[in-house]
Amino acid sequence: MKYCYLSLLTICIALASACSCTPKAIQPEPAPETVELAGKLPVAQSLSEVSFVSDKARYAPGDVVTFRASASRSDLGVRYWHLDEIIGQEVLPSTSSWTWTPPSTDFQGYYAELVGKDSEGRLRTVGTCAVDVSSVWTKFPRYGYLSRFGADAPANKRLQVMANLNRHHINGLQYYEWAYDHHHPLAGTPENPMEEWDKYMLGTTCRLDVIQDYIRSGHLYGMASMFYNLNNGVFEWCEDDGCGSTWYTYKDRNHSQKDMHDLNVPPFRSDLYLVDPNLDAWNDYLAARTDEVYAVFDFDGFHIDQLGNRGAVYDYNGNPVNLPQGYEKMIKAMKKARPEKYLAFNAVSGYGQENIAASPVDFLYNELWEFSFGDIKNTLDRNRTIDPSRNTVIAAYIHDKNDGYFNTPAVLMLDATLFALGASHIELGEMLICHIYWPSCKMEMKPELTKALVEYYDFLTGYENLLRDGGKESKLNVTSKDIPITYWEPVAGKVNVYGKQIGGTTVAHLLNFTDATHMYWRDEGRNQAEPKEIKDFSISIPTVKSVKKVWVASPDFEGGTPQEVPYTVSSDKTQVTVTVPYLKYWTMVVVE
Repeated sequence: MKYCYLSLLTICIALASACSCTPKAIQPEPAPETVELAGKLPVAQSLSEVSFVSDKARYAPGDVVTFRASASRSDLGVRYWHLDEIIGQEVLPSTSSWTWTPPSTDFQGYYAELVGKDSEGRLRTVGTCAVDVSSVWTKFPRYGYLSRFGADAPANKRLQVMANLNRHHINGLQYYEWAYDHHHPLAGTPENPMEEWDKYMLGTTCRLDVIQDYIRSGHLYGMASMFYNLNNGVFEWCEDDGCGSTWYTYKDRNHSQKDMHDLNVPPFRSDLYLVDPNLDAWNDYLAARTDEVYAVFDFDGFHIDQLGNRGAVYDYNGNPVNLPQGYEKMIKAMKKARPEKYLAFNAVSGYGQENIAASPVDFLYNELWEFSFGDIKNTLDRNRTIDPSRNTVIAAYIHDKNDGYFNTPAVLMLDATLFALGASHIELGEMLICHIYWPSCKMEMKPELTKALVEYYDFLTGYENLLRDGGKESKLNVTSKDIPITYWEPVAGKVNVYGKQIGGTTVAHLLNFTDATHMYWRDEGRNQAEPKEIKDFSISIPTVKSVKKVWVASPDFEGGTPQEVPYTVSSDKTQVTVTVPYLKYWTMVVVE
């Protein structure tokens, strides 16, 4: 981020007229804590950005946070924020690391902000980092992935990958494409596991020690490890491994055509055949194979996949198979077998979501194959209608290409929309996900995207209590005399608003589509345009409560830290008018 002034904003709002009945703008006063800290810091002749990181992606209540900075400075202070309140501050010792004990309240997000005093005596931000205090990672899942477990994952590379995921506060990892066979995921036996094996795609090897090392490393960072497998997939030799000959699903009532998914054989060792997840025998078999996995690997849970709507399928006796009902039955069987393990299940394009959510999955997960921004909200609205208590992770593949560079505006517009709507995005692993087969992803990020994603994940973490901790949508009629603005859904050429009410707090998320080339989150042509910055514009927000404070925050501005802004309340107390200092992709306006 660019270092910036952090004295609280004193932007004046122009009055519409000079008549005595016009409300006077209420100006924020400098916080006493800010004045006190400034008095303790020496003047620095020059200030530059300082990157720093916490030692874990997630902390249990009562844990001590250790921060490590890229440089040792004796002229910096640190402020700790919960939302818009400073809850602690100190002058840093002249070392590159220090500790902080957050409040013991569970499920809270915080910001740590490094500040220095410039030659004119003003506080400036030189670095920020978020902190998540949550006893259970699935309350605010920030899901990443791993997919390379052989010679392409040497020890030094693994250290870099995990450190990068930690800096983005990734608290859960999906271990994708690691298994030997879908119906027999463990290579070898619990007593004698293979040290190295080919996955079901020939020529892609996995090593036992690599996976075990990743799991250990993840636990040290506070990350859960979830192994990936299908809910009902088998290979052609599954009967030799103990599967029943009548367990399959069929495309006809005479069990002459097994339902299957064609794979390229080779390099795949077999096509993929599907069995009926309603069968107790299959679920008992899969639970036993899953126990073998847990006997060798210290996985925290099972990430379960499906192939989506298969159309009409039948069991061996010619009866129609209800796959969503089978998903629910299968999930419950896995939980009964290992109640201490986490479970997640992919509702591909929402298929089976009602049944999936009726089962003991720990969060909701959707792989999207509908490409408008409106489709994202439709998915999340449906999930919240089914169960408002569980958060959602979205798998959305932005380019479906595998060469060159990611288009930075497309990635940030998608993440801004997902995060503002309260979801997270599975995209970070060894590489940023670009298309459906993650292990082969090799597209590169430009430096500005690499930097921005850190700030976006700080924002998702630091403001998790506003973004993902309850509340209800409030369809705010936000107006502006300065910018074109509309409520959801997004329209090209306008700023889009998504509103939320959390207790007595109103939140208006501003998403900037004023320069959008198209209105799809999937950017096939990599031609989504970068939005121009919009500065110092006014908006009016409906309110039915007395206003105590208005503040704004953005991952694109001031390191994500909260900025109190002046406001006026209309004479009938039905709306508050504020000046928003900055909007690029996304700015959050909070009326308390």
